Amino acid sequence: MKVYRHGDTYIAPNGSFFDGNVKIDGNFIVPAETHVWGNMVVAGCLELGPGSTVGGSIEAASIVVGHDARIKGPVRVSETATICDNACLHSIQAGGDITLRPGVMIGDVNSAETIFVYGKVTSERLFGRAVKVYGT
Repeated sequence: MKVYRHGDTYIAPNGSFFDGNVKIDGNFIVPAETHVWGNMVVAGCLELGPGSTVGGSIEAASIVVGHDARIKGPVRVSETATICDNACLHSIQAGGDITLRPGVMIGDVNSAETIFVYGKVTSERLFGRAVKVYGT
């Protein structure tokens, strides 16, 4: 699959699928409805578009997961993570803050900093320096 480059940012074309592992030495912008059947390693920020799926694990500096995305393996980020509405994740571990939006379904959530929960989420465990819940 062809990936476009602009500086240190890589952009996948609309409707992409990757039959295997993906390694990016920079930032990676993934559009909506993109499917990765393996693991992802991104040196910078990963922006996973709405409705996308990842069949394996993800390692990145930071991550934004779009609404209705599905990640079947664990997610590890060294900085911050934002998980948007109705996303479904195996688990996440972050060195910075984690933001969970309404409807998120996730296994273990582990943050070295603060976990922000907006609305109702489904999670097995929340581990963080602080957990702040907004809304019901």
